[in-house]
Amino acid sequence: MTDGLILYVPGSVMILALLIKAPTLRRGWDQPLMRAVCTLLVVGCMVMFLAAPPTISAVNRLTGVVNFSAPLVYSVLTAFSGSCIVLVLQWGGGPPAVVRRATWLTVAAFGAVTLLIVVLFAVGDAPVERLRDLDTYYANTPWLREMIVCYLVAHTVGSSTLTVLCWKWLLRVRPSLRPLRTGLALIVLGGVLDLGYLVTKWAAVGARWTGRDWDGLSTYVAPPFASAAALMVGSGFIVPLVGGSAAWRDFSRYRRLHPLWKALRGFAASSVTTVPLTWWSPIGIRLIHRESVIDDGILALARWFDPAVRGAAYAAALGQGLCASRASVVADAAMLAAACRRREAAEAAEALEPADADGAGEHPAEADQGLPEPYRLDSRPLAALAREFRASPIVAAVRRAPASL
Repeated sequence: MTDGLILYVPGSVMILALLIKAPTLRRGWDQPLMRAVCTLLVVGCMVMFLAAPPTISAVNRLTGVVNFSAPLVYSVLTAFSGSCIVLVLQWGGGPPAVVRRATWLTVAAFGAVTLLIVVLFAVGDAPVERLRDLDTYYANTPWLREMIVCYLVAHTVGSSTLTVLCWKWLLRVRPSLRPLRTGLALIVLGGVLDLGYLVTKWAAVGARWTGRDWDGLSTYVAPPFASAAALMVGSGFIVPLVGGSAAWRDFSRYRRLHPLWKALRGFAASSVTTVPLTWWSPIGIRLIHRESVIDDGILALARWFDPAVRGAAYAAALGQGLCASRASVVADAAMLAAACRRREAAEAAEALEPADADGAGEHPAEADQGLPEPYRLDSRPLAALAREFRASPIVAAVRRAPASL
Protein backbone atom coordinates (compact mmCIF):
# COMPACT_ATOMS: atom_id res chain seq x y z
CA MET A 1 0.00 0.00 0.00
CA THR A 2 2.90 2.37 0.77
CA ASP A 3 4.20 1.99 -2.80
CA GLY A 4 0.88 3.20 -4.14
CA LEU A 5 0.35 6.23 -1.91
CA ILE A 6 1.97 8.57 -4.42
CA LEU A 7 -0.90 7.72 -6.80
CA TYR A 8 -3.68 6.84 -4.35
CA VAL A 9 -3.59 10.30 -2.73
CA PRO A 10 -4.33 12.36 -5.89
CA GLY A 11 -6.84 9.70 -6.91
CA SER A 12 -8.65 10.14 -3.59
CA VAL A 13 -8.66 13.92 -4.06
CA MET A 14 -10.31 13.48 -7.44
CA ILE A 15 -12.92 11.15 -5.94
CA LEU A 16 -13.66 13.77 -3.29
CA ALA A 17 -14.06 16.41 -5.99
CA LEU A 18 -16.43 14.08 -7.87
CA LEU A 19 -18.54 13.56 -4.74
CA ILE A 20 -18.68 17.31 -4.05
CA LYS A 21 -19.82 18.05 -7.59
CA ALA A 22 -22.14 15.02 -7.82
CA PRO A 23 -25.39 16.99 -7.20
CA THR A 24 -24.46 19.59 -9.83
CA LEU A 25 -23.36 16.92 -12.26
CA ARG A 26 -26.59 14.99 -11.76
CA ARG A 27 -28.76 18.05 -12.34
CA GLY A 28 -26.83 19.08 -15.43
CA TRP A 29 -26.27 15.64 -16.96
CA ASP A 30 -28.05 16.73 -20.14
CA GLN A 31 -25.31 19.33 -20.72
CA PRO A 32 -22.21 18.17 -22.67
CA LEU A 33 -19.92 20.17 -20.38
CA MET A 34 -21.19 18.38 -17.28
CA ARG A 35 -20.79 14.99 -18.93
CA ALA A 36 -17.24 15.90 -19.94
CA VAL A 37 -16.41 16.94 -16.37
CA CYS A 38 -17.81 13.71 -14.98
CA THR A 39 -15.89 11.64 -17.52
CA LEU A 40 -12.64 13.42 -16.77
CA LEU A 41 -12.96 12.91 -13.02
CA VAL A 42 -13.94 9.25 -13.31
CA VAL A 43 -11.20 8.40 -15.80
CA GLY A 44 -8.65 10.40 -13.79
CA CYS A 45 -9.51 8.44 -10.64
CA MET A 46 -9.16 5.18 -12.58
CA VAL A 47 -5.73 6.17 -13.89
CA MET A 48 -4.42 6.98 -10.42
CA PHE A 49 -5.69 3.79 -8.79
CA LEU A 50 -4.99 1.37 -11.64
CA ALA A 51 -1.41 2.62 -12.18
CA ALA A 52 -0.36 2.00 -8.55
CA PRO A 53 1.88 -1.10 -8.16
CA PRO A 54 -0.39 -2.79 -5.56
CA THR A 55 -3.37 -2.46 -7.90
CA ILE A 56 -1.35 -3.70 -10.87
CA SER A 57 -0.38 -6.81 -8.95
CA ALA A 58 -3.96 -7.42 -7.77
CA VAL A 59 -5.44 -7.03 -11.29
CA ASN A 60 -2.86 -9.40 -12.79
CA ARG A 61 -3.60 -11.96 -10.10
CA LEU A 62 -7.40 -11.68 -10.39
CA THR A 63 -7.45 -11.95 -14.18
CA GLY A 64 -4.82 -14.69 -14.33
CA VAL A 65 -3.09 -12.90 -17.23
CA VAL A 66 0.50 -11.82 -16.71
CA ASN A 67 0.83 -8.03 -17.15
CA PHE A 68 -2.87 -7.64 -17.93
CA SER A 69 -2.67 -4.27 -16.17
CA ALA A 70 -0.36 -2.89 -18.86
CA PRO A 71 -2.92 -2.44 -21.66
CA LEU A 72 -5.55 -1.56 -19.06
CA VAL A 73 -3.51 1.32 -17.60
CA TYR A 74 -2.30 2.49 -21.02
CA SER A 75 -5.84 2.46 -22.40
CA VAL A 76 -7.26 4.39 -19.45
CA LEU A 77 -4.39 6.90 -19.63
CA THR A 78 -5.10 7.40 -23.34
CA ALA A 79 -8.78 7.90 -22.54
CA PHE A 80 -7.82 10.48 -19.90
CA SER A 81 -5.74 12.41 -22.44
CA GLY A 82 -8.67 12.42 -24.85
CA SER A 83 -11.18 13.42 -22.17
CA CYS A 84 -9.02 16.40 -21.23
CA ILE A 85 -9.13 17.69 -24.79
CA VAL A 86 -12.87 17.05 -25.02
CA LEU A 87 -13.48 19.02 -21.83
CA VAL A 88 -11.42 21.95 -23.13
CA LEU A 89 -13.46 21.92 -26.34
CA GLN A 90 -16.72 21.95 -24.38
CA TRP A 91 -15.39 24.47 -21.90
CA GLY A 92 -14.21 26.91 -24.56
CA GLY A 93 -17.58 27.01 -26.29
CA GLY A 94 -18.17 28.08 -29.86
CA PRO A 95 -20.60 27.05 -32.58
CA PRO A 96 -22.30 23.85 -31.36
CA ALA A 97 -21.80 22.05 -34.67
CA VAL A 98 -18.05 22.81 -34.69
CA VAL A 99 -17.62 21.76 -31.05
CA ARG A 100 -19.60 18.58 -31.63
CA ARG A 101 -17.55 17.65 -34.69
CA ALA A 102 -14.23 18.31 -32.90
CA THR A 103 -15.43 16.27 -29.93
CA TRP A 104 -16.32 13.27 -32.08
CA LEU A 105 -13.01 13.45 -33.95
CA THR A 106 -11.13 13.49 -30.65
CA VAL A 107 -13.11 10.57 -29.27
CA ALA A 108 -12.60 8.59 -32.49
CA ALA A 109 -8.85 9.24 -32.62
CA PHE A 110 -8.12 8.37 -29.01
CA GLY A 111 -10.58 5.48 -29.12
CA ALA A 112 -8.68 4.02 -32.09
CA VAL A 113 -5.39 4.32 -30.21
CA THR A 114 -6.96 2.59 -27.20
CA LEU A 115 -8.13 -0.30 -29.37
CA LEU A 116 -4.71 -0.53 -31.02
CA ILE A 117 -3.03 -0.78 -27.61
CA VAL A 118 -5.21 -3.75 -26.67
CA VAL A 119 -4.56 -5.51 -30.01
CA LEU A 120 -0.80 -5.00 -29.81
CA PHE A 121 -0.71 -6.45 -26.31
CA ALA A 122 -2.75 -9.44 -27.42
CA VAL A 123 -0.39 -10.32 -30.29
CA GLY A 124 2.73 -9.60 -28.25
CA ASP A 125 4.43 -11.75 -25.63
CA ALA A 126 5.01 -10.50 -22.07
CA PRO A 127 5.69 -13.60 -19.93
CA VAL A 128 7.51 -11.83 -17.05
CA GLU A 129 5.38 -9.71 -14.69
CA ARG A 130 6.72 -6.18 -14.29
CA LEU A 131 4.98 -3.91 -11.78
CA ARG A 132 7.06 -0.75 -12.15
CA ASP A 133 9.29 -0.97 -15.22
CA LEU A 134 7.29 -2.66 -17.97
CA ASP A 135 7.97 0.27 -20.32
CA THR A 136 11.71 -0.23 -20.28
CA TYR A 137 11.77 -4.00 -19.73
CA TYR A 138 9.79 -4.67 -22.92
CA ALA A 139 11.03 -1.62 -24.86
CA ASN A 140 12.65 -3.86 -27.50
CA THR A 141 10.03 -6.65 -27.58
CA PRO A 142 8.10 -6.88 -30.88
CA TRP A 143 4.50 -5.59 -30.72
CA LEU A 144 4.89 -4.55 -27.08
CA ARG A 145 7.39 -1.95 -28.27
CA GLU A 146 4.75 -0.57 -30.61
CA MET A 147 2.14 -0.66 -27.83
CA ILE A 148 4.40 1.42 -25.58
CA VAL A 149 5.07 3.90 -28.39
CA CYS A 150 1.33 4.19 -29.10
CA TYR A 151 0.45 5.14 -25.53
CA LEU A 152 3.38 7.54 -25.23
CA VAL A 153 2.55 9.26 -28.53
CA ALA A 154 -1.16 9.55 -27.63
CA HIS A 155 -0.33 10.92 -24.21
CA THR A 156 2.22 13.36 -25.63
CA VAL A 157 -0.26 14.68 -28.21
CA GLY A 158 -3.09 14.96 -25.68
CA SER A 159 -1.01 16.62 -22.98
CA SER A 160 0.70 19.05 -25.38
CA THR A 161 -2.61 20.04 -27.00
CA LEU A 162 -4.25 20.57 -23.63
CA THR A 163 -1.38 22.70 -22.33
CA VAL A 164 -1.11 24.86 -25.45
CA LEU A 165 -4.87 25.45 -25.68
CA CYS A 166 -5.11 26.42 -22.00
CA TRP A 167 -2.05 28.68 -22.22
CA LYS A 168 -3.53 30.58 -25.19
CA TRP A 169 -6.85 30.82 -23.41
CA LEU A 170 -5.19 32.05 -20.20
CA LEU A 171 -3.60 34.93 -22.10
CA ARG A 172 -7.03 36.07 -23.36
CA VAL A 173 -9.10 35.71 -20.17
CA ARG A 174 -10.01 38.91 -18.34
CA PRO A 175 -8.38 39.35 -14.89
CA SER A 176 -11.82 39.69 -13.32
CA LEU A 177 -12.58 36.02 -14.10
CA ARG A 178 -10.36 34.84 -11.28
CA PRO A 179 -11.67 31.24 -10.87
CA LEU A 180 -11.25 30.59 -14.60
CA ARG A 181 -7.76 32.10 -14.66
CA THR A 182 -6.76 30.05 -11.63
CA GLY A 183 -8.08 26.87 -13.22
CA LEU A 184 -6.26 27.50 -16.48
CA ALA A 185 -3.03 28.29 -14.64
CA LEU A 186 -3.30 25.00 -12.72
CA ILE A 187 -3.88 23.07 -15.94
CA VAL A 188 -0.85 24.71 -17.57
CA LEU A 189 1.25 23.88 -14.50
CA GLY A 190 -0.03 20.31 -14.65
CA GLY A 191 0.91 20.20 -18.34
CA VAL A 192 4.45 21.31 -17.55
CA LEU A 193 4.73 18.62 -14.87
CA ASP A 194 3.34 16.07 -17.30
CA LEU A 195 5.98 17.16 -19.78
CA GLY A 196 8.54 16.14 -17.15
CA TYR A 197 6.84 12.74 -16.92
CA LEU A 198 6.91 12.30 -20.70
CA VAL A 199 10.54 13.42 -21.04
CA THR A 200 11.68 10.88 -18.45
CA LYS A 201 9.60 8.10 -20.05
CA TRP A 202 10.80 8.82 -23.58
CA ALA A 203 14.41 9.15 -22.37
CA ALA A 204 14.32 5.82 -20.53
CA VAL A 205 12.65 3.95 -23.43
CA GLY A 206 14.91 5.60 -26.00
CA ALA A 207 17.95 4.65 -23.95
CA ARG A 208 16.84 1.00 -24.11
CA TRP A 209 16.61 1.27 -27.90
CA THR A 210 20.26 2.40 -28.03
CA GLY A 211 21.51 -0.21 -25.58
CA ARG A 212 21.74 2.03 -22.51
CA ASP A 213 20.14 1.57 -19.11
CA TRP A 214 18.31 4.67 -17.89
CA ASP A 215 15.51 2.66 -16.29
CA GLY A 216 15.67 4.70 -13.08
CA LEU A 217 14.15 7.67 -14.89
CA SER A 218 11.03 5.68 -15.75
CA THR A 219 10.81 3.72 -12.49
CA TYR A 220 11.55 6.37 -9.85
CA VAL A 221 11.49 9.86 -11.45
CA ALA A 222 8.41 9.65 -13.70
CA PRO A 223 5.76 8.55 -11.11
CA PRO A 224 6.04 11.69 -8.90
CA PHE A 225 5.70 13.85 -12.05
CA ALA A 226 2.60 11.89 -13.08
CA SER A 227 1.03 12.18 -9.63
CA ALA A 228 1.60 15.94 -9.36
CA ALA A 229 0.46 16.53 -12.95
CA ALA A 230 -2.80 14.63 -12.46
CA LEU A 231 -3.52 16.53 -9.26
CA MET A 232 -2.91 19.91 -10.91
CA VAL A 233 -4.91 19.15 -14.04
CA GLY A 234 -7.84 17.71 -12.08
CA SER A 235 -7.85 20.70 -9.75
CA GLY A 236 -7.62 23.05 -12.71
CA PHE A 237 -10.85 21.72 -14.18
CA ILE A 238 -12.62 21.71 -10.83
CA VAL A 239 -11.70 25.21 -9.57
CA PRO A 240 -13.67 27.19 -12.19
CA LEU A 241 -16.74 25.00 -11.68
CA VAL A 242 -16.60 25.38 -7.90
CA GLY A 243 -15.37 28.97 -8.00
CA GLY A 244 -18.22 30.06 -10.22
CA SER A 245 -20.89 28.62 -7.92
CA ALA A 246 -23.03 30.71 -5.58
CA ALA A 247 -21.75 28.77 -2.55
CA TRP A 248 -18.14 29.56 -3.43
CA ARG A 249 -18.92 33.25 -3.95
CA ASP A 250 -20.67 33.34 -0.57
CA PHE A 251 -17.72 31.63 1.08
CA SER A 252 -15.24 34.05 -0.52
CA ARG A 253 -17.25 37.04 0.68
CA TYR A 254 -17.68 35.47 4.12
CA ARG A 255 -13.91 35.04 4.42
CA ARG A 256 -13.11 38.56 3.18
CA LEU A 257 -15.47 40.11 5.75
CA HIS A 258 -13.65 38.50 8.68
CA PRO A 259 -11.50 41.58 9.60
CA LEU A 260 -14.58 43.81 9.88
CA TRP A 261 -16.60 41.18 11.73
CA LYS A 262 -13.79 40.62 14.23
CA ALA A 263 -13.42 44.36 14.91
CA LEU A 264 -17.14 45.18 15.16
CA ARG A 265 -18.73 42.16 16.81
CA GLY A 266 -18.02 43.59 20.25
CA PHE A 267 -20.15 46.65 19.50
CA ALA A 268 -23.11 44.89 17.89
CA ALA A 269 -26.22 44.16 19.92
CA SER A 270 -26.32 40.83 21.69
CA SER A 271 -29.57 39.97 19.94
CA VAL A 272 -27.60 39.97 16.67
CA THR A 273 -24.37 38.33 17.80
CA THR A 274 -26.01 35.48 19.72
CA VAL A 275 -28.06 34.09 16.84
CA PRO A 276 -27.56 30.30 17.11
CA LEU A 277 -25.44 28.82 14.32
CA THR A 278 -24.35 25.21 14.03
CA TRP A 279 -21.32 23.82 12.22
CA TRP A 280 -23.63 22.54 9.49
CA SER A 281 -25.35 25.90 8.93
CA PRO A 282 -25.23 26.79 5.20
CA ILE A 283 -22.60 29.29 4.17
CA GLY A 284 -25.34 31.60 2.87
CA ILE A 285 -26.87 31.83 6.35
CA ARG A 286 -23.46 32.42 7.89
CA LEU A 287 -22.78 35.22 5.42
CA ILE A 288 -26.08 36.93 6.22
CA HIS A 289 -25.33 36.70 9.94
CA ARG A 290 -21.83 38.10 9.50
CA GLU A 291 -23.13 41.01 7.44
CA SER A 292 -25.82 41.69 10.07
CA VAL A 293 -23.21 41.81 12.84
CA ILE A 294 -21.08 44.22 10.81
CA ASP A 295 -24.01 46.48 9.96
CA ASP A 296 -25.14 46.56 13.57
CA GLY A 297 -21.61 47.32 14.74
CA ILE A 298 -21.33 50.20 12.27
CA LEU A 299 -24.63 51.63 13.51
CA ALA A 300 -23.43 51.35 17.10
CA LEU A 301 -20.30 53.34 16.22
CA ALA A 302 -22.05 56.01 14.15
CA ARG A 303 -22.04 58.47 17.06
CA TRP A 304 -18.24 58.15 17.23
CA PHE A 305 -17.46 58.88 13.58
CA ASP A 306 -15.26 61.92 13.04
CA PRO A 307 -15.43 63.57 9.59
CA ALA A 308 -12.07 65.19 10.27
CA VAL A 309 -10.40 61.77 10.41
CA ARG A 310 -12.13 60.79 7.22
CA GLY A 311 -11.08 63.96 5.42
CA ALA A 312 -7.44 63.55 6.44
CA ALA A 313 -7.42 59.90 5.40
CA TYR A 314 -9.07 60.74 2.07
CA ALA A 315 -6.44 63.38 1.32
CA ALA A 316 -3.66 60.98 2.29
CA ALA A 317 -5.08 58.25 0.01
CA LEU A 318 -5.28 60.65 -2.92
CA GLY A 319 -1.73 61.71 -2.16
CA GLN A 320 -0.64 58.08 -2.52
CA GLY A 321 -2.07 57.98 -6.04
CA LEU A 322 -5.29 56.08 -5.30
CA CYS A 323 -8.35 56.80 -7.40
CA ALA A 324 -11.22 58.74 -5.84
CA SER A 325 -13.47 55.70 -5.33
CA ARG A 326 -10.82 53.66 -3.56
CA ALA A 327 -9.64 56.68 -1.56
CA SER A 328 -13.24 57.03 -0.33
CA VAL A 329 -13.22 53.42 0.87
CA VAL A 330 -9.88 53.95 2.61
CA ALA A 331 -11.22 57.09 4.27
CA ASP A 332 -14.30 55.27 5.56
CA ALA A 333 -12.16 52.40 6.87
CA ALA A 334 -9.88 54.88 8.66
CA MET A 335 -12.83 56.70 10.22
CA LEU A 336 -14.25 53.35 11.33
CA ALA A 337 -10.94 52.31 12.88
CA ALA A 338 -10.72 55.61 14.74
CA ALA A 339 -14.29 55.20 15.98
CA CYS A 340 -13.43 51.76 17.35
CA ARG A 341 -10.48 53.22 19.25
CA ARG A 342 -12.50 56.13 20.65
CA ARG A 343 -15.37 53.90 21.72
CA GLU A 344 -13.00 51.44 23.44
CA ALA A 345 -11.15 54.29 25.18
CA ALA A 346 -14.41 55.81 26.37
CA GLU A 347 -15.65 52.51 27.76
CA ALA A 348 -12.34 51.93 29.54
CA ALA A 349 -12.46 55.43 31.08
CA GLU A 350 -16.05 54.93 32.14
CA ALA A 351 -15.15 51.66 33.84
CA LEU A 352 -12.34 53.30 35.84
CA GLU A 353 -14.20 56.48 36.94
CA PRO A 354 -16.93 56.35 39.61
CA ALA A 355 -20.34 57.41 38.38
CA ASP A 356 -21.37 60.80 39.80
CA ALA A 357 -24.83 61.44 41.11
CA ASP A 358 -25.82 63.79 38.33
CA GLY A 359 -24.42 61.84 35.42
CA ALA A 360 -24.71 58.24 36.56
CA GLY A 361 -25.08 55.92 33.63
CA GLU A 362 -24.51 58.67 31.07
CA HIS A 363 -22.70 57.40 27.98
CA PRO A 364 -19.45 59.29 27.13
CA ALA A 365 -20.72 59.86 23.61
CA GLU A 366 -23.71 61.71 25.00
CA ALA A 367 -21.65 63.69 27.49
CA ASP A 368 -19.05 64.91 25.00
CA GLN A 369 -20.52 68.08 23.50
CA GLY A 370 -17.66 68.34 21.01
CA LEU A 371 -18.46 65.03 19.31
CA PRO A 372 -19.86 65.48 15.79
CA GLU A 373 -23.25 64.21 14.82
CA PRO A 374 -23.44 60.60 13.60
CA TYR A 375 -21.70 60.33 10.25
CA ARG A 376 -22.81 57.72 7.72
CA LEU A 377 -20.24 55.80 5.72
CA ASP A 378 -20.08 56.70 2.04
CA SER A 379 -18.69 53.33 0.97
CA ARG A 380 -21.22 50.56 1.47
CA PRO A 381 -19.50 47.60 -0.31
CA LEU A 382 -18.47 45.73 2.82
CA ALA A 383 -15.92 43.51 1.08
CA ALA A 384 -13.94 46.52 -0.16
CA LEU A 385 -14.28 48.19 3.24
CA ALA A 386 -12.99 45.03 4.94
CA ARG A 387 -10.02 44.85 2.57
CA GLU A 388 -8.88 48.40 3.28
CA PHE A 389 -9.67 48.02 7.00
CA ARG A 390 -7.21 45.12 7.09
CA ALA A 391 -4.52 46.09 4.59
CA SER A 392 -4.39 49.88 4.12
CA PRO A 393 -1.31 51.52 5.68
CA ILE A 394 -3.36 54.67 6.22
CA VAL A 395 -5.86 52.74 8.33
CA ALA A 396 -3.00 51.07 10.18
CA ALA A 397 -1.57 54.48 11.04
CA VAL A 398 -4.94 55.63 12.37
CA ARG A 399 -5.22 52.44 14.41
CA ARG A 400 -1.81 53.08 15.99
CA ALA A 401 -2.57 56.72 16.84
CA PRO A 402 -3.67 57.52 20.42
CA ALA A 403 -7.42 57.48 20.88
CA SER A 404 -8.93 60.84 21.73
CA LEU A 405 -12.45 61.39 23.05
